[in-house]
Amino acid sequence: MRIWATTAVLAFSWLISGIIGSEPINATSVLRVNAISSPAPKNTKQITVSNTEFGLKRVDSKGNVTIFRTTRVPLQQGNVYGWRIKLKDYQGEVKWREVLHLPKPPETWGTDNGEDFSISADGTTSITRRTQTATEGVIENFWTIAPGDPLGKHRIEVYIDDRLIGNFEFELIPVK
Repeated sequence: MRIWATTAVLAFSWLISGIIGSEPINATSVLRVNAISSPAPKNTKQITVSNTEFGLKRVDSKGNVTIFRTTRVPLQQGNVYGWRIKLKDYQGEVKWREVLHLPKPPETWGTDNGEDFSISADGTTSITRRTQTATEGVIENFWTIAPGDPLGKHRIEVYIDDRLIGNFEFELIPVK
């Protein structure tokens, strides 16, 4: 009986104080107001690039990764190529977007870790989005050559917050 009485008193007091109104709430306008008052977060710190490199990925016996700088990548299955960008005085997570342009569609597309990945309608461009911890200010991404990858000129563009921070032009060449 006490719970019913408390509920009735609270409901009556809310009606009187205007918390519960007689007009229905327009949910669309509430959502619109909330969307305007809380914009999507962006990287608040200005990101400056201190170094970029592109080439073949090499891993030594201790697991240390280096990049053999080149713009001519031998089209040999298993070769790994990619980019590394050093951000000046930056630590923490970075959301980046990579756009890879190929001269023609490969036989297959794929990624290793189910990331946000899409392919253009003509099959020649991929877009990868990733959030990565910039350990010592470094972000990077690599691709492994697979059967059916096309020879020719390729281009990779890397963006943070729609700002181009890296542009790498290279060519996949036949193995001699």
